[in-house]
Amino acid sequence: MHSLKKCFCLKKTRHLLETHDTLSSETCFTVNDVEALYVLYKRLSSSIIDDGHIHKEEFLQAIFSCSDRQNLFADRLFDLFDLKRNGIIEFGEFVRSLSIFHPKAPEEDKITFAFRVYDLKNTGYIERDELKDMVLAILQELKLTLPNDVVEEIVHKTIQEADLNGDGRIDPHEWMELVARYPSLIKNMTLPYLEEVTALFPCFVMTSKVRDSELVCGK
Repeated sequence: MHSLKKCFCLKKTRHLLETHDTLSSETCFTVNDVEALYVLYKRLSSSIIDDGHIHKEEFLQAIFSCSDRQNLFADRLFDLFDLKRNGIIEFGEFVRSLSIFHPKAPEEDKITFAFRVYDLKNTGYIERDELKDMVLAILQELKLTLPNDVVEEIVHKTIQEADLNGDGRIDPHEWMELVARYPSLIKNMTLPYLEEVTALFPCFVMTSKVRDSELVCGK
């Protein structure tokens, strides 16, 4: 029975390492970075509901410290991290989504993600009302209040400048053109510290005490 339990644990460890290797190959993170993020993920996923998954309350509390209040911008980010749309963020989703914010991530990926943040209805366009809702949400997060006519003017001028074909909304191509003129629109899509995850959080790096030769049962 002890041998069977040991075999299961070693197989589980081997599978985990393979998963980390796969995530590293698919993202901007090194294997060590992924291991550090795994420890961080475990901490976040047990902060409120200890079930091994990050729920919306845990995500909002960790990222925005606002689990007890509504915030459209925060909710939208959670929805985009939740790639399977099952109400939780799994580890693979966590790593792949964070990778977009890595300094070495392709700019096109950052532009696309930022567009999806504003495309609240998932129609493939940024509508006027969606843009206004996001402007208000960002102001709320910054604890700023502007008169409604000022907000309307911001929205109007943005649509006016970005809407090249005159249909009253912003499509992905128009968004890309707008970002080319105003790169600061995706400034928040890069988090410099993600390039040094293990350096900033050395305690997150896991060091296995299992020798490589022990990872296969029967050896």
